Amino acid sequence: MGRTAHLPAVNRHHRGAAAVTLPETAADHRPLILATVGTDHHSFARLIEWLDAYAADHPEIRVLVQHGATRAPTTAEGTDFIEPTRLAALMREAAAVVTHGGPATITQARRAGRLPIAVARDPELGEHVDDHQLRFVARLDRARLVRSCCSQQQLTATLDKALDQPADFRLDTEGTDGATSTALQAGRMIDLLTAAVPDQPPIPSAEEAPRDSGWPDVTVVVPTRDRPELLRRTLRSIAAQDYPGRVISVVVYDHDDPDVSLATAGGDRPVRVLTNASTPGLAGARNTGILAARTDLVAFCDDDDTWLPGKLRTQVAVLLAEPETEVVCCGIRVVYDRTEARRVLDRTAVTFADLLRSRLTELHPSTFLIRREALVKGCGPVSETIPGSYGEDYELLLRLARRAPIRNIPEEGVRVLWHRNSHFSGRWQTISTALRWLLAQYPEFRLVRRGFARVAGQIAFAEAASGRRGASLEWALTTLRAHPAEARAYLALAVAGGLPAGLVLRTLHRRGKGV
Repeated sequence: MGRTAHLPAVNRHHRGAAAVTLPETAADHRPLILATVGTDHHSFARLIEWLDAYAADHPEIRVLVQHGATRAPTTAEGTDFIEPTRLAALMREAAAVVTHGGPATITQARRAGRLPIAVARDPELGEHVDDHQLRFVARLDRARLVRSCCSQQQLTATLDKALDQPADFRLDTEGTDGATSTALQAGRMIDLLTAAVPDQPPIPSAEEAPRDSGWPDVTVVVPTRDRPELLRRTLRSIAAQDYPGRVISVVVYDHDDPDVSLATAGGDRPVRVLTNASTPGLAGARNTGILAARTDLVAFCDDDDTWLPGKLRTQVAVLLAEPETEVVCCGIRVVYDRTEARRVLDRTAVTFADLLRSRLTELHPSTFLIRREALVKGCGPVSETIPGSYGEDYELLLRLARRAPIRNIPEEGVRVLWHRNSHFSGRWQTISTALRWLLAQYPEFRLVRRGFARVAGQIAFAEAASGRRGASLEWALTTLRAHPAEARAYLALAVAGGLPAGLVLRTLHRRGKGV
């Protein structure tokens, strides 16, 4: 009878692989199938049963299983132990590597030169799994960067194929970039762990754009709620743009009666007034404006921000010169109380990897200029499923950056007003829930420790500010395990200990920064 062996569990807080138990002596030359079920506290008995059955039916095959909290395979008979450093070597030796769907495990298998055969835990079957794993595995499977199996029959067939056609499950790790390059190929993970675009493309000059008659119309979506004076100031700044083309402002009222007196027709700066016809909230209001737009280009501007005169012209020039570019941003000047802070990103292109590492506050939604087709037929509109619409702009940038780098003009183009009446001021539980949703939707954060720690630290701070001390401490520890130097964890601990959250925010805002 074929036998499976087990790799004893390793404490998940320790780095490195678990020790390996061999089913035979080192002289056993039978083809090896290595399965890593994970070393967390949650079992995956279904996969163990599938592997047990495969081992029983294939006595000519060795099957080694790293089972973690999962029970050991019933046919395990191993005796000898191998040092933790041998796990990667075993992956390179194996004819096939089966993974449990975790991003780190998938990356490790690819680094070892093996195309992972991924089986994700399924919550519908009562298996504990973070919501992201099924989406993550499906995403990589579509990109042909893992072989996803959803049933025992499918796994059996895939393992048989790996043994019969080993070349189909081998990755070239001997190329010019070596094993690291291979490891970074997993789906859009190629952007996750690599540096930003090395050669920053120049920004096309607005002077090289078409003559006045060639400038396209632009729709500016302005969501608003109970800020009539600030809204009028925003509309004046849009109307004052040094832009030769037509600019249509679409004011979308959310949870508020529309002021139809703002509407104007004719001329180069008309204003339309609508009510939110979608999900209540900021995301729904933006989408109402996007769907109502009749132009190829759509811009966002919040109702308490103002555009500097040359903002739009410079951005449109980039889109005219670069048909492949879908979104252009620019720098901002943050105004808080009587202080102002310049926030300008000193680069002209931003990748998905950059956005995972940092929110890049400079890329404020009031700076967005986007091809409408990218929102309607491409990555999709603003997400209306984010709790409270918090961070909808950041999530949209992540989706856009998956498709192509975001272009940025390293100059101030918008004055952003931060004040105590901001929409999310004090809504700490909404902020915490939305950020946890973001981590679930983007498992790639787990591969970028600094980026994961940043979001986890924000959750810890929000929980502390809302008075949930226990949850704050838990998230602060999670943050520090990922990146001990993450300052947000220490701020959260201070707030949990009694430091007023408002004092921390006011201090940061005066410097043009947030949590």
